Amino acid sequence: MNDENVTPADSEGYAGPGEISGSAKAMEAVDTADISGSDVEAARKLKEGYDRVRAEIGRVIVGQDEVVDQLLVAILSNGHVILEGVPGLAKTLMIATLAQCLDLKFSRIQFTPDLMPSDITGTEVIQENKSTGQRELKFIRGPIFANVILADEINRTPPKTQSALLEAMQERQVTVGTDRHELSQPFFVLATQNPIEQEGTYPLPEAQQDRFMFKVFVKYPTYEQEFQVAERTTMDRNVELNKVFTGEDLLAFQRLVRRVPAAPDVIRHALDLVRATRPSEPEATDFVKKMLNWGAGPRAMQSLILGGKALAVLRGRHHLAVEDIRDLALPVLRHRIVTTYSAEAEGYNSDKIIGELLEAIQPNDTELARNERFQKLLSA
Repeated sequence: MNDENVTPADSEGYAGPGEISGSAKAMEAVDTADISGSDVEAARKLKEGYDRVRAEIGRVIVGQDEVVDQLLVAILSNGHVILEGVPGLAKTLMIATLAQCLDLKFSRIQFTPDLMPSDITGTEVIQENKSTGQRELKFIRGPIFANVILADEINRTPPKTQSALLEAMQERQVTVGTDRHELSQPFFVLATQNPIEQEGTYPLPEAQQDRFMFKVFVKYPTYEQEFQVAERTTMDRNVELNKVFTGEDLLAFQRLVRRVPAAPDVIRHALDLVRATRPSEPEATDFVKKMLNWGAGPRAMQSLILGGKALAVLRGRHHLAVEDIRDLALPVLRHRIVTTYSAEAEGYNSDKIIGELLEAIQPNDTELARNERFQKLLSA
């Protein structure tokens, strides 16, 4: 890492990928090719831009700082997000405002029981070619051909229509007939759900929920925040938002996030958290076997590490740390674990179970955390 402002902890506290096999070696070597001087400068620009994005969104949205942070982390990690909250908490406005600040094309799809897959992806229609007089098929693009897709009330449409998003979310393309159509990059799906009204809804299948990097809960504002909402929304007020990043900037930042180094022990901590949710694993505790029917898969581990890298950069660091992993455990894991009837009967929901696992699996148990030199570097 070539930067005069880098602290000793930054320059020695992590290891480059693919080189280090153990914690002791992680203290001795750093792969400087992963975070170069230009990368450090790019990370600094990202951090400055992140502060500006938050300020711009704050001109429209009151509070919800944690939600905005998790949205930005997901976007920088090239992931998708489920937003769950009661009506009236400005979920749609928040997403539209974010797209405007990032200078991205925004498209809203209102999911209803009669929505068809072609209403999302587009359809082929027969048109007459005026020059030849012959009829030919022409593909009319649907609303999914945008950068930021708001899938509003995604659980109100049948699984057949919900599945129309699967290929787009995973492959960044849609197939209509025999033709594949590439989607614009960057591409993000931000879906909303209403936790109150369950009549006439179709819960997302576990396979589709797993495609979402985060599940974020949007909570009620505080008293003072709601007072500001009342003031702002009942006066004649027009806010002109400034564009902070472009789509090309985001694609470059996504590549930057993947180059952030991660020490093997930090990766192992993410792996320990994910594997601890699986009742079928030999090391599963009696608590997990009693409370969970199903645990998180490898995508959860990937989301923890990639999201943690993005969070580290936004926090002004140039390496992944254990606290980045642990701070994202709830949004990454809460929609990927299935609780048992016993858990529900005892008042345990997904968040409470994850909290218990975080208490049980402490980073202090790792070899790296016990290394004296590592402790000196952290205190430097």
